[in-house]
Amino acid sequence: MQEMPYQRPLVASDFYADQRSARPIIAGTVARGHLDADTYFYTGKIGSNDGDYLPFAATPEVLARGQQRFNIYCAPCHGELGDGNGMIVQRGFKHPPSYHIERLRKAPIGYFFDVMTHGYGKMPDYSEQVEPADRWAIAAYIRALQLSQHATEADLPAGTKIASEPPPGVIIMPPYDTQAATTAASVPPPPPSAPQTTAAKGGAQKP
Repeated sequence: MQEMPYQRPLVASDFYADQRSARPIIAGTVARGHLDADTYFYTGKIGSNDGDYLPFAATPEVLARGQQRFNIYCAPCHGELGDGNGMIVQRGFKHPPSYHIERLRKAPIGYFFDVMTHGYGKMPDYSEQVEPADRWAIAAYIRALQLSQHATEADLPAGTKIASEPPPGVIIMPPYDTQAATTAASVPPPPPSAPQTTAAKGGAQKP
């Protein structure tokens, strides 16, 4: 085995009839862990239409995971409320639509999964960064965001009231205004002051 034969990549080989040392993959070969047999789970579609159900239960753990992934990958553009006013947008990037417009409130949940998978407009796809289960968790959290911003008293358990202001001790900061914000680095230094002079005897000025 110390001197076993081998082929350098892409060099010719007399061993095979087609003289290719790099052998083609057998038709139908599936990489381990990538069978993707559940079509809806990996595409969010039923046929050519976006599906409108979550492929697993929307548990508190799923929503917490979706919130965490949303705040990492989505909030920089879409904002933590899903209003499209994220920090990157405030710094000049194209404004995405709010999740709370009528069109997206009525969109099936599979639509959000598909957009995360393939991208849309200026938004790139996140299929490499976010695995399918997390994309579904994010989509579930987006639906929770939409419900939170349009909840009525009829949607709440009996005796629960919709808060009209933050709880005591919670401070909601205003949106960051990049046009008016000033920092130590953005404030120009004061102009240099003129050198002071003193009068010498005899009326002459000396520095």
